[in-house]
Amino acid sequence: MKNLFLIVLLAISISSIGQTDKNIWEINDDGSIKWSVKDSNLPHHDDIEMSGKYISAVVKYGVNADNSFSIGRELVWPMLRIIPNQTRGGLLRTINDDIVKGLHIEGRRPTQELTHEVQHDGKLTVRRELQFNYFRTKPVLNLQLESTHFVSYDQPAFCEKYVLSNPGAEDVFVEIPELSKQLVAHAERTVEGPYVVRYQTINTGSKKIAAGESIVFYVTITAQKQNEKALDIDVEQELIKRDSFVSELWDNLILETPDNTLNTAFAFAKIRANESIYQTKGGPMHGPGGLNYYAAIWANDQAEYINPFFPFQGYDYGNESAINSYRHFARFMNDEYKPIPSSIIAEGISFWDGAGDRGDAAMIAYGAARFALTYSDKAVAQELWPLIEWCLEFSRRKINDNGVVNSDSDELEGRFPAGDANLCTSSLYYDALVSASYLCHELGMGNEKADDYSSQAKELKLNIEQHFGANVMGFDTYRYYEGNDVLRAWICIPLTVGIYDRKEATTNALFSPDLWTADGLATEAGDKTFWDRSTLYGLRGVFAAGETKRGLEFLKYYSNRRLLGDRVPYPVEAYPENDQRHLSAESALYCRVFIEGLFGIRPTGFNSFTITPQLPEDWDYMNMKSVHGFGEDFDLEIIKKNKKVQVIIRNASGKTLFKKSVLNGGELSVKL
Repeated sequence: MKNLFLIVLLAISISSIGQTDKNIWEINDDGSIKWSVKDSNLPHHDDIEMSGKYISAVVKYGVNADNSFSIGRELVWPMLRIIPNQTRGGLLRTINDDIVKGLHIEGRRPTQELTHEVQHDGKLTVRRELQFNYFRTKPVLNLQLESTHFVSYDQPAFCEKYVLSNPGAEDVFVEIPELSKQLVAHAERTVEGPYVVRYQTINTGSKKIAAGESIVFYVTITAQKQNEKALDIDVEQELIKRDSFVSELWDNLILETPDNTLNTAFAFAKIRANESIYQTKGGPMHGPGGLNYYAAIWANDQAEYINPFFPFQGYDYGNESAINSYRHFARFMNDEYKPIPSSIIAEGISFWDGAGDRGDAAMIAYGAARFALTYSDKAVAQELWPLIEWCLEFSRRKINDNGVVNSDSDELEGRFPAGDANLCTSSLYYDALVSASYLCHELGMGNEKADDYSSQAKELKLNIEQHFGANVMGFDTYRYYEGNDVLRAWICIPLTVGIYDRKEATTNALFSPDLWTADGLATEAGDKTFWDRSTLYGLRGVFAAGETKRGLEFLKYYSNRRLLGDRVPYPVEAYPENDQRHLSAESALYCRVFIEGLFGIRPTGFNSFTITPQLPEDWDYMNMKSVHGFGEDFDLEIIKKNKKVQVIIRNASGKTLFKKSVLNGGELSVKL
């Protein structure tokens, strides 16, 4: 009855959303998503962030009430630094020029523009129709226009390709604006400027489109130092590189379940998670994005959220960025055990520690240890070990009289109260101790050191229960800090690190109307603020704890809303802050819901892990193909077998490496 009650609450919550519960997008056979524009859902506007090694773009697009298409671009060049050279110190320009608005056909502007379809697949593609009915003696002239908008993979360029087609029986003459303009950022406002932003059209001017034929023209927007030679961008080559990048991601770490929405949302999340890596002076740096956070790293977004994901994806540049981020944090180790900065900014030359100690050492140790185990490169693990060990010792020195870890704040940096010691920091420290024990064995440090970390973890687990375990708003779950009497989203954290003492009450609290909203978990009961990261941690923890049926209902709802609703196609950061920007690491957290939640993978060694499959009762299978990590590239299959599930692992050549059956929700130890 309790499960039924919660599902009813979910239905009530969803039905109360109004227009936002209706899908706007649908999934194509090739894995892309499309919006078939209809008058009933107009006007509608949205934006999407896309990134390359030297640029990021928030493309604002939409269809107006008259069915015409609108586009705007907010472009950031992270390595063109401006003054002050701080966290938000990348060159940013807003460019809303629309070459289509300057088109003339047979000497006149179109009488009507009809947008038919918008598509996402790592690019933004728009299909529309331009109508002309000026001539009384001739039928209405219809031209077809397809435009593709995307960032370059490895150039500081935003590119647009336009294909204008004449399906009619007569030749048509068109005039396409020839534009070339510059915006110059003054030297006094730049670190190495002046910088020049160039808007350039290609293959434009007066053209004849023969009957049944098409013409192609392009727009590029680039930025560079004024003393550098202007870039010559081949848009067709840039399009090939962008498509190749997306294909590489979609061909690795492939989720296969009976639910195509989940499979597709997972595929899209891989794009956003992996694309936001910038080639800085300080090496490759993964950045959250959102027009604010580039050429910099954070202890939560990078060290904790996304770096443990990268080895599973098998994207070399992602792994390189993870290793590089830990190297940067390691620069700040010190004998006095003063806190490591929360973020290292401006291509690595500066840092930010404005929120004090947020539990950053626990975040770094947690992420670095999990990364090292999964990446399974002994030399890299040996390099990272001093940082892991230092962060563990820093956290140990912060243990208070109640046996939990003190910190000035948490990753929300004072936006909500966190007391002197919060549940998140201690839980991450606990998981880091467990991983460190495994690493000690892999690095040949002997049983004594490994046992010491394991013993510390067991003691901390007891202290977490004694200090944070509490009845909050009628649920026997956790208080987030001493004195906290309102439910918080981060009570999910223990479930994500294997602490299940209060799993039922915690799950009930997370899915109660006090915390669950139309957009996932509220940060605090009674508040409208939500951060997708806590929702994704919550879903991951619920699955890991075996609450699969309820978890799946909420995961399906969340995934459908983010992929096919009115704000697509990726997980978002927060609301109202930053108005739901497509920050990158949240997409990695979405993928980890499956890897660590439904599949229950927990690294235990360079070639070993435990797996606790939580196959939903309505599914006969769930697979993850082309998984990387633990010294292998492998396919993982979970198949329903009577009252058990069968776990099969095959390597890239099809050889079976592991095959065992277990009760659903039971744990298996895998050694490859």
